Amino acid sequence: MNSMTGYGRATATLGTQTLTVQVNSVNRRGLDLSISLPDEWQTHESAVGDAVRKLVQRGKVHVAVEVTGQPAAAIGWDQNALTATLDQLTKFARTKHINFEVTGELLWAIASAQRGGSKLPADAETGALLLKTLGQALRGLGAMRAKEGEALLVDFLGRWEKLHSAVEAIAHRAPQISGVYKEQLLQRLRAAGLELDVRDERVLKEVALFADRCDVSEEITRLRSHLGQLRELLGTDGEVGRKAEFLLQEIGREIHTIGSKANDLAIAQQVIEFKNELERIREQIANVE
Repeated sequence: MNSMTGYGRATATLGTQTLTVQVNSVNRRGLDLSISLPDEWQTHESAVGDAVRKLVQRGKVHVAVEVTGQPAAAIGWDQNALTATLDQLTKFARTKHINFEVTGELLWAIASAQRGGSKLPADAETGALLLKTLGQALRGLGAMRAKEGEALLVDFLGRWEKLHSAVEAIAHRAPQISGVYKEQLLQRLRAAGLELDVRDERVLKEVALFADRCDVSEEITRLRSHLGQLRELLGTDGEVGRKAEFLLQEIGREIHTIGSKANDLAIAQQVIEFKNELERIREQIANVE
């Protein structure tokens, strides 16, 4: 089981510069991937996306690629282009009546700009380095998501035990409801001055109707099945969240039906506790991939 929250970072040396890849993810129902690359590396976006999708199935994932530091100085420059630029600057200064003097610093600045030294290499070797560094960052992301997933699993298993115990308590109490109702019915009849035998047809019919209305045996059977599937699912690898959300929805329906039908204080108390734990699981399962 993996959480959808995680962070990974990796760096590599690119000539005289540093390549940094950061990957972070947060909760999202599906996979929402965004990628930020330098302009020269936009052609690698598809490969970066494929690498992320191999590891991540759900979550809002952002990949940020950054290159920092000064690039290595390029050798040589276009003297004709440099001369033409200086001529244009000289003419412009004259038209604006500005004193213009060519200095060594100015020549170096113009020559460096014309060499295009700030552009990043976009060859196959650089692309391979990018993907290698991304792989390291993704491993960090995966390790963090797995570690948090382990903590969530421990919490889920503890809460699952509470749900299981509540269902068994309801199953134990359910057969007793009709007997309790019969005693309460006879007490009310006696209080009203009506003495009826427990074997009176009218009493038996009323108790039978009540028992039928309050029968939750089918709901208990389905709850046990859903809880068993949930417990098995929590122990599997891969995408768990979507299936778990569906099972929790079905579990919620069954326990709601039991609460509506049972008409018994002891079962009502178990239903309330069950719903509280179920809601806590629902909130946490939203963090699971």
